[in-house]
Amino acid sequence: MKINKLSYAIITALSASSLAMAQDATEVKEGPKIETIEVTATKRTESIQDVPVTVSALSGQALENLGVDNFQDYVEFLPNVVFQGTGPGQNEIYIRGAATSQTNIAVSTVQALQPSVAFYLDEQPVSMQGRNLDIYAADVARVEVLPGPQGTLFGASSQSGTVRMITNKPNFNGFSGGVDLGASFTKDGEMSNSVEAFMNFTLRDDLAVRVTAYNDNQGGWIDNIRNEPGEGGYIGSAIVIDRISGGVLPDASQASVVSPNNDALVEKDSNDAIYSGVRVGVAHEINADWDLLVQHTQQQLDTEGVFAYDPNLEGTQSVNRFQADKNSDTFGLTTWTLSGRLAELEVVYTGGFLDRDIASTVDYTGYTNGGLFAAYYVCNHYTAATPADVECLDPTKFYKEDTDTSRVTHEFRVNTDASKDWRITAGVFYDSQELSTVGQFKIANTELFPNLARTTVGQEGINSDGGPFNSEVSFVNDVTHGIDQIALFGQAEYDITDTVTVSLGARWYEIEDEYKGSTSTVDVTRRIRAFGSLDPAELAAVGEDPAAIDAAIASGQLDVSLLDDDGVLTVDDVIYKASIDWKPNDDLLVFATYSEGFRPPVTNRVGGGLATNQSGAFDGFRIPVYSTTDTLKNYEIGMKGDFLDGILRVNATAYMSEITDLQTSRFDPTNISFLVFTDNVGDAEIQGIDGDITWLATDNLVIDASFSILDTELTRINAELDGIAPPVGAALPYSADFSGNLRARYFYEMDNGLTGFVNGSLVYTGDRLAGMSMDAYVLEDTTRLVYGVGSGLSIENEAPVYDGVGYTDTNGNLFAGGRYIQDGYTLANVAFGVTNDEWKAEIYIDNLFDERAVLHIDNQQFTPKVVTNRPRTIGFRLSYDFY
Repeated sequence: MKINKLSYAIITALSASSLAMAQDATEVKEGPKIETIEVTATKRTESIQDVPVTVSALSGQALENLGVDNFQDYVEFLPNVVFQGTGPGQNEIYIRGAATSQTNIAVSTVQALQPSVAFYLDEQPVSMQGRNLDIYAADVARVEVLPGPQGTLFGASSQSGTVRMITNKPNFNGFSGGVDLGASFTKDGEMSNSVEAFMNFTLRDDLAVRVTAYNDNQGGWIDNIRNEPGEGGYIGSAIVIDRISGGVLPDASQASVVSPNNDALVEKDSNDAIYSGVRVGVAHEINADWDLLVQHTQQQLDTEGVFAYDPNLEGTQSVNRFQADKNSDTFGLTTWTLSGRLAELEVVYTGGFLDRDIASTVDYTGYTNGGLFAAYYVCNHYTAATPADVECLDPTKFYKEDTDTSRVTHEFRVNTDASKDWRITAGVFYDSQELSTVGQFKIANTELFPNLARTTVGQEGINSDGGPFNSEVSFVNDVTHGIDQIALFGQAEYDITDTVTVSLGARWYEIEDEYKGSTSTVDVTRRIRAFGSLDPAELAAVGEDPAAIDAAIASGQLDVSLLDDDGVLTVDDVIYKASIDWKPNDDLLVFATYSEGFRPPVTNRVGGGLATNQSGAFDGFRIPVYSTTDTLKNYEIGMKGDFLDGILRVNATAYMSEITDLQTSRFDPTNISFLVFTDNVGDAEIQGIDGDITWLATDNLVIDASFSILDTELTRINAELDGIAPPVGAALPYSADFSGNLRARYFYEMDNGLTGFVNGSLVYTGDRLAGMSMDAYVLEDTTRLVYGVGSGLSIENEAPVYDGVGYTDTNGNLFAGGRYIQDGYTLANVAFGVTNDEWKAEIYIDNLFDERAVLHIDNQQFTPKVVTNRPRTIGFRLSYDFY
């Protein structure tokens, strides 16, 4: 079996363990074999096939071959990883089904629920409370995914896994560079174009610089169409109010209704996104033993419009928006890594500073449909003498956010000699995060509420001058959330025999969480301090009965034990990891692992307050002052093997995970509070199998497949959530029972040293449930009242009304409980191209069959909107590398 150098390189690029192949050529003995990349999953550089943990990876070449650049694209090819959100820069990652509900993205920074998956850029954790960072994948060596808890080595928010993007570093091989150009055309949408380039310079024998720059202009495809009152668009709020206002409007037609007008915002292809950025890296060989790498990444992500369509309007590309939706997301990340040797110890000190600024404007007009409180802001039915006197004025609303997030990390670790039969990795980690946000809401109509200017309560503001804001602003969030963490970690490995190794890891951590600031109605700082000190005068000052609070604590309904007198929340613990692996030969590894992961507590703005509804399940219920730590314990067995003389690779892992005190977002304005908060929904169990297969079918054909099989269920529900959260036995949201992908690459030799190739891929994702609240039937009721017809989306009926428990409106009507189903989908891509050693030209078709997938169902407007993928897109890419 004979193969030329270029063909071998192409095989290498495509054949990954979950696509990942080696970067450096290896000797070919008996025909082509699957090469293996080096990964740093254990904070040592090791072969992906020798690491006794589950690791999937996409090499940089595989990313390029798949046409993958952004967050959404590369997650599609990792079946045990899912994302949920409302568009670029507004997504959360979940791994192996350990998913819960994040609050709507518009106010996620105020709630600041920590992610369950850690995201790293090289050595630096860049996960953010509230929103994950969306880093463009330019000049990337690989993307590593470590499913399952990685907390002992990677810390908090590595609860269900870690995703690491590893960039190409400066090298000392002289000058090199490359440029990639692309343009594409989307069905019923705008043209897109992109440019990426890198240059590597060796300035001296001991000094190298690498510069990467990119600009990707992604044209829109969703149309903001004109609102037609009474013809399927917003029809005003009178009909909704008729349901929720206690019968004040017996005949909604008697009310005077003003429907919102969006004529000035009507636009085709309104959802644009632009990624632009630069990365500069400097590598210095200090001496034979010590190296220093300093990198800075700067990125700007600007979006306009929304990336979800309204299923009640025309087709799958139409929305009604009444404010200009915009999102500007800028970050700068400076990192440094000093590595060297002290005798037999490998020493690494790494650190980073991340600064991120978000400025958003979100259309909040749909808030009018939300229930008891929302209707008050646009209609005068509470003061009208007769139904004929009721007026419902223009319900147009907005939310404006300015958020600054910073994160400073330092890690010092040592590794012992990897060649010995015992090995130790140990270190200390420090992390300081601060999120400062000002959110301004236009909620009320200015004709009904002419004196809207508000200042923050009880102080002059944390991140602003305290007001007054412009005359349209009727509610303000002005808060700062700081998290400081210190941790000690270690992992020891011992070779019992030449083929059997055991390892044990542990991590001690201490986290301090301080939440301060105010809203227009709550002095958050004073309220949290009052619950920390339990001083009767302070509790009374924030409107609470000290005796009632003492009773709630004594009964176990409230927990304030983690707060000190200043309202600072402190938690510390130790988590563990243990594994054993057996390598009977060079081509097979079998392992078993136990591991633990966690997310820290989250403090609530209105913690300790009584629920609005004090009947039934909510009798005596108080909002938690903070959600407690949720923990995940994971048990897995796996194997990694190369077979048939190295042309077939099979990696598979079976696992079971147990989650205790699963954190979730809650928003229940009718029963509890009109401010979102976090709670612990209960416990859950997950069982599943991950698998990756690579087959070098012929000298010219490479086939890759990967899959995830999941079985998730809630095993315990907190009593006050009975009938609100899904019942015991229900599935966790967002993850399908089965998902997988199949990829193939065929290449053939041409004249003049050219090689042609054909790429094809299929991605399948099964049905998934949306969110952790069984509110689909309530939302459908609102949808019918607003549009005159339901959404047509599928619903899983999980809890019919029983024993007087269910969703309740202010008239006492009960609704069955159910969640929307995000229907399964299959996406197909194909590409054709020609390449040689220096350049490549390619024509591609993404979403070949023009599938409009249901990626996420967004309920923040109280009627469902469907986040979807880009329609069929035809484009071309040109790349040239020079040396």
